[in-house]
Amino acid sequence: MGQVDLPVLPPLEPMLAKAQAKVPQETGVWSYEPKWDGFRALVFRDGDKVVLLSRSGKDLGRYFPEVLESVRDELAPRCVLDGEIVVPREFDGRTRLDWESLSQRIHPAASRIKMLSEQTPAHFIGFDALATGDTSLMKQPFRTRREALRDAVNEKQWCHVTRTTEDPELGAQWLEEFEGAGLDGVIAKRLDGHYLPGKREMIKVKHARDADCVAMGYRIHKSGEGIGSILLGLYRHDGELQMVGGAASFTAKDRLKLLAELEPLREGDEMREGDPSRWNSAADKRWIPLRPEKVCEVAYDQMEGNSGAQRFRHAVKFRRWRPDRDPRSCTFGQLDVPLNYDLYDVLES
Repeated sequence: MGQVDLPVLPPLEPMLAKAQAKVPQETGVWSYEPKWDGFRALVFRDGDKVVLLSRSGKDLGRYFPEVLESVRDELAPRCVLDGEIVVPREFDGRTRLDWESLSQRIHPAASRIKMLSEQTPAHFIGFDALATGDTSLMKQPFRTRREALRDAVNEKQWCHVTRTTEDPELGAQWLEEFEGAGLDGVIAKRLDGHYLPGKREMIKVKHARDADCVAMGYRIHKSGEGIGSILLGLYRHDGELQMVGGAASFTAKDRLKLLAELEPLREGDEMREGDPSRWNSAADKRWIPLRPEKVCEVAYDQMEGNSGAQRFRHAVKFRRWRPDRDPRSCTFGQLDVPLNYDLYDVLES
């Protein structure tokens, strides 16, 4: 990473958000904006020198060379911005965020990164300004930082400014509407609030849903004792049971209890190989298939993928067994289908 001479310097922790169940409603207090589902990124630009840091302080520049170029072309010559790196792709005639394409960019091979940067180029979405020129904006209210952000982004194609509103009703409406563009909630920031690195001063409101799924397999916990995760399935229109994700994070006591409940449903003695993890290639992905006879209720936030190939975006939370449910009734039809919003409707017009 090159050295930059700016009023706010790396490394720097971004300001964080705490979860809340509902969008705050105090008029005149909050600014609302979509919650982008990408990689958080702090951009430090000092002329041709650009530093791109992740939330944890890692250098993102090597994974997103095209973002470095777009920052040089579309941002103010000297600025520090907070935002998100995303990869939009077209699905069924609309543009949505594609987490799968984004996550593939974290790869050790420079040749693969170069290829993907051309095939699925990333965009930068700015949502806060920490400095412009020789002036730090950290102790300025968000209202002032927002104006500085708009002035710092000369949007051509790859760098954007997120939409905001001060209307709490519209903020709550966005929570529902914008999921169709691949976003996963709403962020609320105090209009008079300062930028406080590492502090959970913002509020995030994400979707909370439940679904009944078939327990189609399990993995043993890494300790070797009990269930590590329950693999979940839903039936497609053609009658095939499709894996859609897993429920994990059980206590030691529950891991053993679940194993006793699921072991009688084992389908033979063989293990199956699962998909390799791009985040942890050393993880054991083998799993034990079960007869599809047991249904559980899980809590989830959102789905990803095209129709017919959807899966849970994050790990889901196991709630309870549903002995009253017929496994064949656990279909994709029960899922809450978001509106088909286009990504570019979410950006500032």
